[in-house]
Amino acid sequence: GYRVSLQGNFCGRNHTYIIFPEYNPRNHIKLDPPLNIQSNATDSKCQIWWSVPWYLVEILQYELQYKEYSMSWEIALNKTPSSSVPQIEIEAAELRSGIVYIARVRCKVSENEDSYHSQWSEWSQTTVFQRAGVPKLSEKILNSRTMQLLFIPLSFGTLLYLFWNCKLSSRYCCFLTSGQKASPALTFPHQLLSFIHCIIHTMGILR
Repeated sequence: GYRVSLQGNFCGRNHTYIIFPEYNPRNHIKLDPPLNIQSNATDSKCQIWWSVPWYLVEILQYELQYKEYSMSWEIALNKTPSSSVPQIEIEAAELRSGIVYIARVRCKVSENEDSYHSQWSEWSQTTVFQRAGVPKLSEKILNSRTMQLLFIPLSFGTLLYLFWNCKLSSRYCCFLTSGQKASPALTFPHQLLSFIHCIIHTMGILR
C-alpha cells in the first residue's frame, strides 16, 4: 500500500498531515461509464445493451435507470442485471404503450470481487426507445363490428340478386321442351347453399 499525506506551511512552519496511513489504489477505483448503449423495443419487451472493455466484463456489475422521456431522472426506475453480461431486458408490462422512454447505465466492480473495489461510474450516454403499439381490444371489436355491418347488407343484396335471376330464369324455363338442357335456375339451390356457407365462414372469421 501507500501512505498519502498533505504538507503545508502555516505561519512559517511546515506541517505534515496524514490523510491515508495506508492507501491501496485497487480499493479506490472509479471506472469510465459504459459505452455505445443501444436498445430494441418490441410489443413484448425492450432489450438494452452496452459495451465495456473486454477484460472487465466478468468483474463488473451494472445499474440501469429508465424513465418516461418527459419526466425527471429523480423519479426514474432502477433495474439491476442478474449477471455480469452487459445487457438487460424490460418486460412490456413495465412500459406504457405509445410512451417514449429514455435509459442510461453505470457500472462498478462487483461486490463479489475481492481483489478490487470501486465506486459507481458516471452515468453513460442515453438511449431512447418506445414500446411497439398493440391495438386495443375496443379497437379490434369496433373494426369487427364495422366489417359485419358492411358485410350484412352486401349479403342480402346478393341474395336478392340471385332470387330475381331465379324468377326470370323460371319464366324462361316454361318455354323449354323436354329435350332441351335444364335452365340455370335449376342450379339456384346449389348456388344459394354455397353462398350461405360462405357467409357463415366469413362471419366466423370476423368474430
